[in-house]
Formats: sequence, C-alpha cells, structure tokens
Amino acid sequence: MYGDFAAVDGIDFEVAPGESFGLLGPNGAGKSTTMRMIGGTLDRTGGELSVLDMDPADRGPEVRAHLGVVPQQDNLDEELRVRENIVMYGRYFGLPRSYLLPRSEELLAFAQLEAKAGEKVGNLSGGMKRRLTIARGLVNEPKILLLDEPTTGLDPQARHILWDRLFRLKEAGTTLVVTTHFMDEAEQLCDRLIVVDHGAIMAQGTPRELIREHSTREVVELRFGSDRNAQVVDQLEGVGARNEVLPDRILIYADDGEAALEEVGRRGLRPVTSLVRRSSLEDVFLRLTGRSLVD
Repeated sequence: MYGDFAAVDGIDFEVAPGESFGLLGPNGAGKSTTMRMIGGTLDRTGGELSVLDMDPADRGPEVRAHLGVVPQQDNLDEELRVRENIVMYGRYFGLPRSYLLPRSEELLAFAQLEAKAGEKVGNLSGGMKRRLTIARGLVNEPKILLLDEPTTGLDPQARHILWDRLFRLKEAGTTLVVTTHFMDEAEQLCDRLIVVDHGAIMAQGTPRELIREHSTREVVELRFGSDRNAQVVDQLEGVGARNEVLPDRILIYADDGEAALEEVGRRGLRPVTSLVRRSSLEDVFLRLTGRSLVD
C-alpha cells in the first residue's frame, strides 16, 4: 500500500526451483513493486511471502545472500573498469578476492565481455552494460535471479544475445523471475507466467495455455484503409469468433484463419492487404489489459 493506493492487491503465485517465471503487465501494473518485496527491499503491508522458505521481512540479509538482482536501470559504477565492477560487487557479499578474481573471469566469458575487462564501464554500449549487470548479479552464484525489464532499450541483436545468456542460466538450473512488457520476450524466456494489471493477477499459465484460453488459434488482419475500416466491420459479423476494429486495421479472431479470409471474399469485401498469422501472447495481453495507454 502507498497511502490508500494498493500497488499489489493480494496476488498469489508460486515459483518452482529451476523455473523461468514471468510477471507480464503494462507500466504501473505492480511488477517492480512485487520484485522489490521478493528481494526484501520493500516491506509489504499484508499477506505472506516466502523466498527459499524464508520471509524477506524477517530474514532479509539471508534471503538477499541467495538472490541475484538485475534492476530495471543499470546501476553500474562507471568510474570502475568492467572487471572491477564484478569484483567490488562481490565484496558486498563478503566474498574473498581469491574467489572473486577467477569468478569474474568466468562471468566475463559468460557475458562475452572478456575483451572489455579493462575498459571503463562508460565506454560500453547499452547491450554490453546490460550483460555486465547480469554477470555482476551472478557473482554470488544465486539460487534465484530477479530480472526487472532485462532488455528495455536494447536493439534486437542485443536482446537476442541476452536471451541466449539467460536461456543458458535456466538450463544450468538457476531460477529466473522476470518482469517484462515485451510479449516475444515472455514467450522466449518463460516456462510459466502471470499477467498482472492494477496490482492483480488477470491470468496465469504457460504461454501456450494462455493463448489457448484467451484467444483463438489464428488471427486475420485486414486493412481496408483507415477511413473504411469502421464502415465495413458490420459486414464481417459472424466471421470468426470475434472482431476488433483498430484505427489502421480490423482483426478477426478465428481458429481457421484461411477459412475466415475466404468468407470475407465471399461477402464481396476486398481489403487492401490481408494477413493470416498465429495468435500470440500479445493478443492475450491486449485482451486482458486493454489497448489504452497506461502512464
């Protein structure tokens, strides 16, 4: 609670060891607040929370000793060199330099930053800084890695490199808890996820389960021109399970997209462009949380 405002309103979930678990939601949904409570840096006002069979409110230092944290904004020390960021961070856990020096080499190799070990952090690209932040968060060999919007601001190539690094962590048995509002990221990384909005869980399950429950197998996208989309939508009544009119296109949700498109043609409608695609997690997300902008 922040005054009378409930940022997280009684959400209930469990994460299994070795699982990659996602919290998906728009800005302001309560994702980062949840992560801060898990990490023991924000006290909850009610409910129960157990991390590795410990309550972070009572045993915060013990919980944090087993956590790796990748915050939404990189908080690297830009005056230090790349390797020094890892070593100095490890000292906060009381780890000796005899352990940290070889450990930093392992983590630099994992993050593909060996060639940048002696560089000042300020000289790194955004993708390199993000990989260094993740490598730093692994210095204490955490059982759980918390990643808050891990690829925000990265270009597609950097995002895919980062996904590969995280996938390797998951294969090695590290539990990942990821917040994101990128649907493709959630589908790539998460074994299971919850969709959160206004501090409450809207849906939960595997990506495939959520698509099956809240959308159709396929989606047909039709473009008649922005001035005609609203005019022709009544003529599409009964085509597919449901229709949605957007400013630039009409979406037809159907289990058989090609059959739905053929029916559009039989009704004498000729869109400027048409596309049949598989339904995605983004379709689920927008149906559950709406299309209006959230500040």
